[in-house]
Amino acid sequence: MSLNDGTLIGGRYRLETKVGSGGMSTVHRALDEKLNRPVAVKLMHRTSAADADQLERFRREARAVANLSHPHLVGVIDAGEDDGRPFIVFEYVAGETLKARIVRNGRLELAEAVAYAIEIARGLSVAHQNGIVHRDVKPQNVLIDEDGRAKLTDFGIARSLDEDGLTADGRVLGTTDYVSPEQALGQPTGPQSDIYALGVVLFEMLTGQVPFKAESPVGVAMCHVRDPMPDLRSLRPDASATLAAIVDRCTAKEPADRYPDCTSLVADLEQALALEASRAGEATGEATSVLSTLPAASKERLPRRVWSPRRRYLIAFLAAIAALGVIAFVATSIQRGTGVRGTTPVGLQQVPLSANAAIPYDPFGDGEEHGAESARVLDGDRSTSWESETYYSGLQKPGVGLMIDAAPSVKARAVGLHTSTPGFTISVWGANGAQPEGKVSGAGPAGGTPAAGPPAGWTSLSGEYKATTRTLIKLKSPPQAYRWYLLWINSLAPGERTVSLSEVTLLR
Repeated sequence: MSLNDGTLIGGRYRLETKVGSGGMSTVHRALDEKLNRPVAVKLMHRTSAADADQLERFRREARAVANLSHPHLVGVIDAGEDDGRPFIVFEYVAGETLKARIVRNGRLELAEAVAYAIEIARGLSVAHQNGIVHRDVKPQNVLIDEDGRAKLTDFGIARSLDEDGLTADGRVLGTTDYVSPEQALGQPTGPQSDIYALGVVLFEMLTGQVPFKAESPVGVAMCHVRDPMPDLRSLRPDASATLAAIVDRCTAKEPADRYPDCTSLVADLEQALALEASRAGEATGEATSVLSTLPAASKERLPRRVWSPRRRYLIAFLAAIAALGVIAFVATSIQRGTGVRGTTPVGLQQVPLSANAAIPYDPFGDGEEHGAESARVLDGDRSTSWESETYYSGLQKPGVGLMIDAAPSVKARAVGLHTSTPGFTISVWGANGAQPEGKVSGAGPAGGTPAAGPPAGWTSLSGEYKATTRTLIKLKSPPQAYRWYLLWINSLAPGERTVSLSEVTLLR
């Protein structure tokens, strides 16, 4: 049977026009003659249907998505076979793909991009709760309906390679622009693989471009494995540090470093949406609709005027509310990896920091000081901490510290810190140039360096402070611009064997 406009499938669905094609199947707009409504029919190619493995994959897709029901997932209406060719019938979504919208408009408005990410993540959450991993999340597979809502479609990743894909041992790994490192390496995938891909989609919505380019799809896939993600805020300076931190966490190379599930991702995205809408002073398009769905705990912190249909009459008043109410929300809410959280002293502004901006510094020891934990001082969660190594008889060296990378540079006026081990002494130092070496060559304990501070190359920015549970260290005035700020610990608190820092803020 050749497929032409007018072909009847399953005795019910009259094909009208082809709307898409992949390596294993073709999608047609069709008319459901029984109910007189438009539908989308995904019909497997005859050559693919002759392959037992691909035939089973197609049938598996139909079974997998048949029981999924969510406003942000394209719904399945029917499935069957016609003349030996399997087909799946989906609801027809009039509109365009998210990819087409990005290509047409370039980067999206901040709130709009976050709103779409929330909708996609909500749909994925339902799929994951039903044991289904999409494995091909990309803007081409997100449909924007006529009401502006995002709907995730195409759960058929277990299919043949198409022009955008990558295979390994016969397995399709997803479009390489969005492929997770573990998929690119042919390793097992899980919900965190979808979270990675969604992080890349969010990056593309915010910047108008995918993060990696290479001469071949395999080259792009290897970039996802090896190369760090481009810095979002370098490409989109008006994005908040909160939003940049969400992208960073979604696209961590190790699955265990990403969000544990879409529920926790949605929670952070909802806070980011409230923040971006408040900063803009208004919300438009789908951002307005999504704002109205925020849980009460988030919405009550956001002035109703941001998402109310009457907001256009009250924008001036909103600015005042945002300054008083929403800024308080930003100051007290958890914003992981941003360096912007906690209360801010009057007259000071917190400096946004990347999630990996905190680096242990142990020049007179072994060069190691629990580096894997250092990001905890910037995760906004005071229940997590970076701890120094254990010293049973005091430091017995000039000091140990934690560097903060404020690239490219900033004129900081103070440093705030929280600790559960008060009583240690600490001072702040500054430097520019390349990252200071973590270990002085040939230096043993004390290393011949005066106990007053770190090795040569650092400039003293404060006197010595005895740390309290919450300490504000004021820096010398007038401020100078430095990239590196060093929290230099001179001595431990009496009776303590470690120093614990739960939160660090750089203030200007």
